Amino acid sequence: MESKDYLKDISEIKNMMNKSSRFISLSGLSGIMAGLYALIGAAIAYYLVMNFSYGTLMLDGQIFRLCVFILLMVALLSIVTGIVLTTRKAKKHGAKIWDATSKRLVINFLIPLIAGGLYILIILGQEKYGQTGGLMLIFYGLALVNASKYSIGDIRYLGFIQIILGLIATLFPGYGFWLWVLGFGVMHIIYGTWMHFKYDLK
Repeated sequence: MESKDYLKDISEIKNMMNKSSRFISLSGLSGIMAGLYALIGAAIAYYLVMNFSYGTLMLDGQIFRLCVFILLMVALLSIVTGIVLTTRKAKKHGAKIWDATSKRLVINFLIPLIAGGLYILIILGQEKYGQTGGLMLIFYGLALVNASKYSIGDIRYLGFIQIILGLIATLFPGYGFWLWVLGFGVMHIIYGTWMHFKYDLK
């Protein structure tokens, strides 16, 4: 009996240490919404390019600027939605939204993301935009993997998928747009749904 209690105590201590070192309030619904935003943004951009830009994008063209604006709006809406839903989940469970763990999560997520964003801007300035979709997926995947050790470990699997899709997109740049849609849109919805039923409903 004492042996069972001892093992139970060790398990509880381990769980407490794990929770204290990981930010576990991320919302699965925010992943679903981010995927929906990406699909809507991609649909609008595709319509603009196919109907007003003859299926091609010029870096100094108005359609390109509109597509960049759409991309920024997708990112902004995803971030705001993620903050709102994650804050609501944290309050519901009596957890802190901004502590040492969440700070480490954000820092480790932003390092690859910012580096990747700057690199993409550099090559766009050199008029090398054929690999943009693949690079976005790769650096986003690296950011997820890098941040996963400070959050729910399952996030790393989404990161691995994004990296793989990004590598495929760099091999076949003609399919970069559709792989971007698959990675940022479809995979976010699938992952968010899985996380919602696995964690949020408990």
